[in-house]
Amino acid sequence: MKFSIILPVLACASSVQGAISWTLAKAPNPTVDQSDAYAKIEAAMRLAVARYARYSSASKTVRVAYAPGVPTAEANFNGDLRFGSNRAYMNERTAMHEISHTLGIGQTAAFDRKCAARDWRTALPLLKSWDGQSAVINCGGSHIWPYGLNYDTEWSETNANRHVQLIDAMIKDGLQG
Repeated sequence: MKFSIILPVLACASSVQGAISWTLAKAPNPTVDQSDAYAKIEAAMRLAVARYARYSSASKTVRVAYAPGVPTAEANFNGDLRFGSNRAYMNERTAMHEISHTLGIGQTAAFDRKCAARDWRTALPLLKSWDGQSAVINCGGSHIWPYGLNYDTEWSETNANRHVQLIDAMIKDGLQG
């Protein structure tokens, strides 16, 4: 009897988790540099995706690559995410920030339209609940702030959790078009 009661609860709990999946393209015979980068990128992505799973219902398939020519990292709405050779950006904060681009931040016409109109019916009240009634979602240069995790100086556990919750609310508001 106890098992039958627990099972539906577990099924329900797992259905609210995010479904961001990712793969890292790897060279068949990686160099020392590539192997080191792959390990750091994989660690960053595992942490970022786990946090998105805890605080978001977003779904996306992300194709990750190591691209030494990229100065920091970059991503787009089609799901491509590339880390450059600078190890300082191979961290959870950068991975989360770039995942937000794959989800539509700075990448969709809806993002531009909603930013211009400040039309975030779910996200703005959420932000105000954290930061007060004068809080606004700022958009510029294909980024958002606060909680855009645009720089390492923005990192904290609280900010990381709020980042995911804010992106999730923006998706509910139509970020993806």
